[in-house]
Amino acid sequence: MKNIGIMQGRLLPRYKNRYQAHPVVYWQAEFNIAKELGFNQIEFILDYNEHEQNPLMSKKGIKEIKKMMEQTGVFVKSVCADYFMEAPLHSVHQKESEDVLIKLVKSAGKLNIVDIVIPCVDHSTLKSKKDVDMFVESINKAVPLAEKSGININFETDLNPKAFKKLLNRFDSKNIKVNYDIGNSASLGYSPKEEFKAYGAYISDLHVKDRVLGGGSVKLGTGNADFKTVFEQLKKYKFNGSIIMQAAKADDYIDDLSMVKEQKEFISKYIKKYL
Repeated sequence: MKNIGIMQGRLLPRYKNRYQAHPVVYWQAEFNIAKELGFNQIEFILDYNEHEQNPLMSKKGIKEIKKMMEQTGVFVKSVCADYFMEAPLHSVHQKESEDVLIKLVKSAGKLNIVDIVIPCVDHSTLKSKKDVDMFVESINKAVPLAEKSGININFETDLNPKAFKKLLNRFDSKNIKVNYDIGNSASLGYSPKEEFKAYGAYISDLHVKDRVLGGGSVKLGTGNADFKTVFEQLKKYKFNGSIIMQAAKADDYIDDLSMVKEQKEFISKYIKKYL
């Protein structure tokens, strides 16, 4: 069975009471907890807040990440660059964000990271042709370095399947890929079959989440996500990328860890059956 990873911070007390964030002060502790719970991967987060203190942004930090991977056998193969939700590449932050992306790609190369996820949702959604043009322009500046380092740049968007495929067609690189978020697609009411027909072969990083139609995250199996169809499609398109749990969290830390175990068991059945 394929291994399962988890989004950074999901196994630790919330950092500054934020639902999803890089835990600046105590991120190292998560590697040992992940190992104990049977995860072999942590998808790191690069936040806009305190991004300069993120270990991905310094030689010392990169060295520390390597040390934790070697000690635990839990690897960092992907990064969710939430930085670009607060400072989109298609905004007044364009130049600064381009510099951050280039630096992130360089750091990822030193850690043998495979996937960088660029979210284009919520504050960073692609609303217009101008947004798309700016976004494409910025990403293309990082593509040569990503290709040289063997790194995929994965887009996570709220675009409908046809519009998403149209965006992908703007690029001429095998390193432009897709992050598929099961819960987000369910919340938007998109058909998994239509999505996979449009860009199934591009998917390199999978976020495991459940959401209600038009609403927020809920415990896996209690929302509108069609896990059976999604995993049938993943099998059909021979998905072989990272599987990252980004499922709903409990308010209490101890309850949250119990919920992680329960949800890991839930998704493991689909992974075992289809992948």
